[in-house]
Amino acid sequence: MAYRDLVRGWHEGVLAVDKGDWESALKIFSSIEEPSARICFNIGCVHLLTGNLEGAMQAFDKTVTKDNRLAVGFFQRGFVCLQLDKYEEALFDSRMALTLLRYNPFIDYKQLGLRHMLYAWEVLYNIAAAQCRLGQWQEAKITLENAIIQRPEGRTGSLDLALKRIQEHLFLEPMQIPLGELFRPRKKEVEQLDSKDFLGKPQVISSVIPNDEYIGFEPLRPQTKGFYKPSADAVRDCDSGYYRVLSHYYPKDSEEVALKASSLVFVLTKDTDGWATAIHNGQKLCIPTFLLEPVHAPKADKWKIDNGIPLPPDKVPPSRPHLKQKDKQQPGSTEGEGINADDANSQTNFMQVPPSPKEASFTVDGTILLKVHCSYTIEVQVREALSLSDLRSLLKEKFCQDAEHGKLSYRHSSSGELIAVSGEEDLGKMWQQVIGGKLTLWCQGPDSCSDRPILYQMIAEYRYTAEGPEDLEFNEGDTLDILAEVNEDWLEGRCNGKIGIFPKCFAVRASMDPAQP
Repeated sequence: MAYRDLVRGWHEGVLAVDKGDWESALKIFSSIEEPSARICFNIGCVHLLTGNLEGAMQAFDKTVTKDNRLAVGFFQRGFVCLQLDKYEEALFDSRMALTLLRYNPFIDYKQLGLRHMLYAWEVLYNIAAAQCRLGQWQEAKITLENAIIQRPEGRTGSLDLALKRIQEHLFLEPMQIPLGELFRPRKKEVEQLDSKDFLGKPQVISSVIPNDEYIGFEPLRPQTKGFYKPSADAVRDCDSGYYRVLSHYYPKDSEEVALKASSLVFVLTKDTDGWATAIHNGQKLCIPTFLLEPVHAPKADKWKIDNGIPLPPDKVPPSRPHLKQKDKQQPGSTEGEGINADDANSQTNFMQVPPSPKEASFTVDGTILLKVHCSYTIEVQVREALSLSDLRSLLKEKFCQDAEHGKLSYRHSSSGELIAVSGEEDLGKMWQQVIGGKLTLWCQGPDSCSDRPILYQMIAEYRYTAEGPEDLEFNEGDTLDILAEVNEDWLEGRCNGKIGIFPKCFAVRASMDPAQP
């Protein structure tokens, strides 16, 4: 249950008690889910008001169970035990209440919502009352004498009379919290239950609609030429709507707008004198009603509305794929390969490479965005699938002489396994892995730095897509050879024949280190 609902039910239950409606109060308090110790205390007090001692006993049991430091809860349960002739339990609860007072003369429960102060002499008085019923008259006399020592001013007579009754072996009537006193919610929390209108009631200052009394909020509607449609709440006249002007209208007043035949106007009101108030091109005017013919509301063409913004040169989207900025990756990201078009360090190049008609034997519909990982990462756009010789020529141009003879491989879309490209047949299978116009290729040169020592190995927990040419790209589950520790957060490693840096949090250390014997 939300705390706001708890406070609302709590407050309604207290109001019912103040009105004397015990049944409604019990129903409201009992409907609160997972009631606190103070709510259970209130239920017990309402049961005492109705004379239901068993119900009060159960409620006070829940009270001290939920809060075993609430002295007033033990005090009330001890009173109920005396009423039910459970003298041993009453003596125990009264002594617990005295212990929780911690040698203080009183506890003020006002801050918790109970307008009552529990005094130590009241608890001692109930202890003496329980001892009387157990026949412990001497102990009761000593307890009551201690209560007289801690008695406040003005209580001398009542305690002296109680001591006299003990000396005559007469029982004492136990004390309790005054009837009707409950734990109440804080006043500020009750005041916040009702919504407050801090803005006040709005007023219409100026409007093109006569006698406009609409006091709500609605989005702004730009007054474009030939189109005007206020909200339904702003128009109350059944004759309001679009009309066509049947013939030219030249007003006598030069300040008014002249209308041509077939012009569209929006009529606000029609008067009984044969004149109508209308809107045309954002201006209000008067026109004879016999010149108007009702029409259906026109549909505005979004490309023809004059909003001050020039139209694009072509409404048809270009065929070249748009580059979308890739969000910053976090561990656990499972998004596909993105293209960071705004990264200043990105080595992205777009090149239109025409295929050789003699050597190209594989074709793919549309353009292909080829992403190549070698000594760094580039992206190249080609119109068609390249032959093996053209592909190696492209790698030589983009990287270096060694890249032309490097080992080529691609990742299978189904199994995720790196597959080497050794001939035209393997190349044809590679071009068949184009998905969404994209393909990723790895090129491992002869100088792969295989002689560098491996510090230890790590297993990739998440997929990491390279954001720059110095990054190492890998998939979840790949084995990473760690070559150096850049700092506390970044490592330099090798995976799938490529060396680069990556965030340390994307991988975990393998159980067996290759550097160890």
